[in-house]
Amino acid sequence: MFRDEAVIKVRAGRGGRGIVSFRREKFVPRGGPDGGDGGRGGSVILVADPGKSSLYDLAHTPVLQAENGKPGGGGNRTGRSGEDLVIPVPVGTLVYALPRGNLLKDLDRPGARVVVARGGKGGRGNARFATAERRAPRFAEEGSPGEERELKLELKLIADVGLVGLPNAGKSTLLSRLSAARPKVADYPFTTLAPVLGIVELDPSRVLVVADLPGLIEGAHQGHGLGDRFLRHVERTRLLLHLVDCSSTAPDPVESFRVIRRELESYSPVLASKEWIGAATKMDDPAGEEKARALEEALGRPFLRISSVTGRGLKELLRALAERLS
Repeated sequence: MFRDEAVIKVRAGRGGRGIVSFRREKFVPRGGPDGGDGGRGGSVILVADPGKSSLYDLAHTPVLQAENGKPGGGGNRTGRSGEDLVIPVPVGTLVYALPRGNLLKDLDRPGARVVVARGGKGGRGNARFATAERRAPRFAEEGSPGEERELKLELKLIADVGLVGLPNAGKSTLLSRLSAARPKVADYPFTTLAPVLGIVELDPSRVLVVADLPGLIEGAHQGHGLGDRFLRHVERTRLLLHLVDCSSTAPDPVESFRVIRRELESYSPVLASKEWIGAATKMDDPAGEEKARALEEALGRPFLRISSVTGRGLKELLRALAERLS
């Protein structure tokens, strides 16, 4: 199940305690203290993993805890350090520290990592406290506790192209034609309830990552429909592809386009200023050409003509995307 937000608690491991020990060997009188230090507690580390696509698993784990350090031993032996807890998260995860909400790290590339809770130091054994005046200390330190934090994780998918448009504009059908992704396709609104990524091969050496986002409706930035909760994923894209339904049963394409632009502007001026390409969809309908021309005249820029059913214009669309992104 897709989930792009999670609040988690992390707890690093406690340091191992130091040991009180004295050297006792034959023919070694007054051997002296030899208690070793405790091991360091394990830290909690978040790592961006390309194999992860959702925060669902983390949202249902109450506390994520690293291993405690082990106690020291006699003979000045240091205890074993606790294992670090390495937590894989999707690439594009932002890590915030609560309650203030400070951004700790943007894990925006595979392998990026951040230590969110450091393990406690191991306690010192009694050998560390021996001095000329205090030759047989009979005390040692306890290990210090590890850091404990509450974090908010927020996922912003990273893609080259983001598909935007009203519900039933043809986004899911287009993605299924261009890639191996299989989003739900049906003739009713809101078939896409969560973002879907597809890999589109331009040539053997180059691919595009395309994100299909749930359809927007007027008032989405105020919570209408599915709201604007998925618009954060568009912020990561390099290019927007505006899809406008130009079939005979579709509403006015000019107003449809302007509804989407208003929602993008209401959500974020930066998002609204992103570069975009327009495409008139469902051009297998006889009424499509007239509506597409009206759209171009009203907006003063060209729109590609495509039909995901017949395949019309899909090669030209890919060529345009590749040229714009290069």
